[in-house]
Amino acid sequence: MSNRAVQLREALEDLIPYAPARKSAITPTNTGDPVEHAGQTILGLLNQAAEAASANTKHALDVAQRISRELRAAEERIADLEADLRRYKERAESAEEWLKHIASEIEQKFLGTIGRVRAA
Repeated sequence: MSNRAVQLREALEDLIPYAPARKSAITPTNTGDPVEHAGQTILGLLNQAAEAASANTKHALDVAQRISRELRAAEERIADLEADLRRYKERAESAEEWLKHIASEIEQKFLGTIGRVRAA
């Protein structure tokens, strides 16, 4: 390997510390040619970047699907709680009406009698 090719390879390794160890599918026509080596390294890095992007995309989709399921479950729980709230509110209003009715009956039956007794 020529001195220039060694320098280029060292420079690429310094700049790109994660260069793939495996060879690309394209076989160089001249293995001593620094341009061929640089091209192979670049293609290897592109493949590595594509694999990393694919893995990141898959992970992001998995996370999005999990969060979507959790969101649907939370929305269903909220709907259930809102239905419970409406039911309890209706029951409280009904109980309040009964208390008003009972209070009115007490006033009519007991307090009305006391007023009539005092007047007599």
